[in-house]
Amino acid sequence: MSASEPTVLELGLPVRAPLDGLPAAVRIHEVGPRDGLQNEPTALPVEVKAEFIARLAAAGLRTVEATSFVHPKWVPQLADAEQLFPLVAGLPEEYPGLRLPVLVPNERGLERALAHGVADIAVFASATESFAVKNLGRGVEASLEMFAPVVQRARAAGIRVRGYLSMCFGDPWEGPVPAAQVVEVGRRLLDLGCDQLSLGDTIGTGTPGQVTALLGEFADRGVGPGQLAVHFHDTYGQALVNTLAALRCGVATVDSSAGGLGGCPYAKSATGNLATEDLVWMLHGLGIETGVDLPALAATSRWLADRLGRPSPSRAVRALTGDGAPHQ
Repeated sequence: MSASEPTVLELGLPVRAPLDGLPAAVRIHEVGPRDGLQNEPTALPVEVKAEFIARLAAAGLRTVEATSFVHPKWVPQLADAEQLFPLVAGLPEEYPGLRLPVLVPNERGLERALAHGVADIAVFASATESFAVKNLGRGVEASLEMFAPVVQRARAAGIRVRGYLSMCFGDPWEGPVPAAQVVEVGRRLLDLGCDQLSLGDTIGTGTPGQVTALLGEFADRGVGPGQLAVHFHDTYGQALVNTLAALRCGVATVDSSAGGLGGCPYAKSATGNLATEDLVWMLHGLGIETGVDLPALAATSRWLADRLGRPSPSRAVRALTGDGAPHQ
C-alpha cells in the first residue's frame, strides 16, 4: 500500500478477523423507524420519516420496520402510519428483497395494514404478566388469544408474521424471568403461526450466559436458531456481547436501530436499542456479511440526528462522522 492510499480504518471499515463457529451472514432487522421513533418526545414530519426509510434501504438494509398500525392514542409519534406507508410502499421495487414490516396490535390494526398492501407484520407479546398488562392492557393468556386471529388472518392472506417477545431476561416489576417461562410463551407464539420469534431484552439486563442458556432451553424444546432473532437494549452496555453470544448459538437475525434510537414507552428503565452501526462494525470485523454500507448508514443516522436536534448515541456514528469526537 502506498503512503497516499487510505487504510481500512480511514475508509470507515474495521479490520476483518473472523472467528470460527459464527454465521457467514446476518440479516439485520432494522427497527429505527418504528421502535426508535416511537420513543421520541415529538413526532417527525411524515416526509422525514419516509426519507429516513429510503436512506436506510439505500445503505443496504433489507428489513426496515416502517411503522405501527396502533391507535394514535397509545403511540402518537406513529399516528401518521396510513400517510407514511404509501410513501415507502414502492421501495421494494427499487431495492429487491426489501421488506417493510409493520407492527399490528390487534385485528383492527391488521385491517388497516391489509388496506395498504403490507406484506410483513409483527405482533408484540410479553413473557411476563406485569408487562403484558402495562403494554397491552391484558395478561399473557388474553394477549395470546387476541393475537391468534390476527396471525391466522395474516397467514391466510400470504403475509409473513413475526412475533416479538419482550422481557425475556428481566422485568422491572417481576425481576429475573425464568428461561422456561420465556420458552413457554415463545413456543405458543410460534404455534399460533409466527414465522419468526424475536427475543427481547427490553430493559437490557441480560448477560451472555443468560443468552446462551435461554437459546439452549429453546433448542431443548425443539426451537432452533433458524426460527429465532434477538433484540437487545444497551442499558448496561451488554448488547454487543449478548449479540455475539447469540451468534455463537447460531442465531443469524439481529434487531437493531439506526443511531441507537429507541427504548420502550411502557418500560421507563428501557434505554436505547443496540445501534445498527455498532452492530455492523462488529459483524464486518468478524467477516460476517450484512449487505450494509456502513459509512452510508452512519451518514444517515447523522442526518437524522440533525433533525432530532441531538447527537446520535451510537459510538460508531460519532467515530465515523466526527460528531462529538475529541479534538487534539
